[in-house]
Amino acid sequence: MPKSTALYKNVLVIEDNHAILDVITLILQSEAYKVAGLNKGADMMMHIEAFKPDLIILDIMLPDGDGRELLKLIRSEPKTTHIPVLMISARYTSENIQHGEYIPNGFLPKPFDIDELLDKIEGILAGKQY
Repeated sequence: MPKSTALYKNVLVIEDNHAILDVITLILQSEAYKVAGLNKGADMMMHIEAFKPDLIILDIMLPDGDGRELLKLIRSEPKTTHIPVLMISARYTSENIQHGEYIPNGFLPKPFDIDELLDKIEGILAGKQY
């Protein structure tokens, strides 16, 4: 049964590994989220404007830049500063994801557990900080 916060929520996933992007997309769609995926950050702001995500899942290591710089961009723009961000990474830890004053709403190390991913997403959408 889909989680109550999932219905009609848009999630933008920015992940360069196509297999991980596909898995996250399938998991979220099975829980009644609407999902859009990008494999690089270059067009992120255009996609945010068009898709209007309720949450962004953002990998730190992308082929065209550092996800922490994208977090800074999201947080510094008045139109996007309110969008919660869950950062994911295979290399970084929760201790080294902060980029200056820009802090994501949550962090999930890769590989991740599906239930933990869904719990963090639901918690962040409910206003919790992880």
